[in-house]
Amino acid sequence: MAAQHIVVIGASAGGVESLLTLAASLPADFPAPILVVLHVAAGGPSLLPQLLRGRGPLPAAHAQDQEPLMPGHIYVAPPDHHLLVEPGRVAVTRGPKENRFRPSVDALFRSAAYVYGPAVIGAVLSGTLDDGTSGLWTVKRRGGVAVVQAPDDALFPEMPLNALQQVDVDHVVPVAGLGALLTRLVSRPDQGEDRMNEEERQRLEAEVRIAAEHNALQSGIMGMGDLSPLTCPECHGTLVRLTEGRNVRYRCHTGHAFTANALLAGVNESVEDTLWNAVRVLEENTMLLQQLGEYYAGLGETHTAELLFDKAHESQERTRQVRAILLRHDSLSEPVFQPEPGRDPG
Repeated sequence: MAAQHIVVIGASAGGVESLLTLAASLPADFPAPILVVLHVAAGGPSLLPQLLRGRGPLPAAHAQDQEPLMPGHIYVAPPDHHLLVEPGRVAVTRGPKENRFRPSVDALFRSAAYVYGPAVIGAVLSGTLDDGTSGLWTVKRRGGVAVVQAPDDALFPEMPLNALQQVDVDHVVPVAGLGALLTRLVSRPDQGEDRMNEEERQRLEAEVRIAAEHNALQSGIMGMGDLSPLTCPECHGTLVRLTEGRNVRYRCHTGHAFTANALLAGVNESVEDTLWNAVRVLEENTMLLQQLGEYYAGLGETHTAELLFDKAHESQERTRQVRAILLRHDSLSEPVFQPEPGRDPG
């Protein structure tokens, strides 16, 4: 790779606005490649490269598998594909989802940190939940530079806030100042120190391989954490609990990965699906009892009909109770692990 540094950026909700502001502030001679993951719907088109080209001087395009990394180019993850870094080039894969997303910010950040260590500058921008926190922790652990958009400047501050809570961030800036900051950072030599121990390094290598479509079980992921009694919301496989500093996350033996908040969101979605299924079954039961009651009433068997109508009423009441639980269920879906204001991420 011709450039000394590599810049990796992750964003979700509100991220388009942040990325366009950044693109407009970058110089035409920016001396490092920039790789971007923005959460987008798997089946929809992504116009982000065109928007970035129209706003700033740097060329931008969806990354092509195995194309070389070039300074002053913006590589955008295609929909439903991970964007990864290999020595001197990019990789575009369909490895397992992380935090229920593909592309994943964490997958990009980890791969960059694994290959380029202290030469990596990682930036987390606007978004919900906490994709990017684990990857930024890895960037910092490998000696890279951690940057976060100022939460009060982000349309959706959860991703920046969670990164600040869990990572010893080097720079917190409004997005209007991010281009100038990155330009300064890529012009100076690497200064960070790789602090990863051997166990962390082996896990990082395994997780990069998983995102690159290698078999998670054969990569040894089951031996890299504590077995959990929980199962994966994506495939129902066994989950392993992994720790990074104060942060806890999970990965299953097929490769899906979750932060605690993402796992809670997945479990709560399963709970909601189960409750709606219960409502459906109860309503079908009510309809059947009602129809049978009407049938026997038509035959003049009043006693049997009344018993069936009573059962239909009981079923209807149970349906009402389940629906009431379901409609209150949103409160369980909110993130539990919220950043604590003012806490030193140390």
